[in-house]
Amino acid sequence: MNTTLESYYLSKPEPYQSCLLALKDIILRANPGICHERKFQIPFFTYKNKKLGYLWLNQKKLMLGFCLDKSLQEAIAGIKPKDKYESFRIDPNADLPVEIIMEKLTYYLAKIEAGI
Repeated sequence: MNTTLESYYLSKPEPYQSCLLALKDIILRANPGICHERKFQIPFFTYKNKKLGYLWLNQKKLMLGFCLDKSLQEAIAGIKPKDKYESFRIDPNADLPVEIIMEKLTYYLAKIEAGI
């Protein structure tokens, strides 16, 4: 893990730090092709150079988001495509919804695979 990413995680208080690190591990273990970087000042994940998802801690609200890259969306004449985001809140004091996370990851990874 690079220094800026490492410092991002280590700068967060518990229980957020542990939860963020666990979420990062779940995402990275889902597919060896997933890349982890810091983008928009938060941990961001890509797959085959397409946006996949992010982790975001705002105040005391921990969010896990997924992204459908605009390059994978159907072009509609006269409409400029934008990335589509879907996010949900994670309670750092509860069990992680691993099944839901894996379902979402599988869905978005398949979209990227089909679009390339």
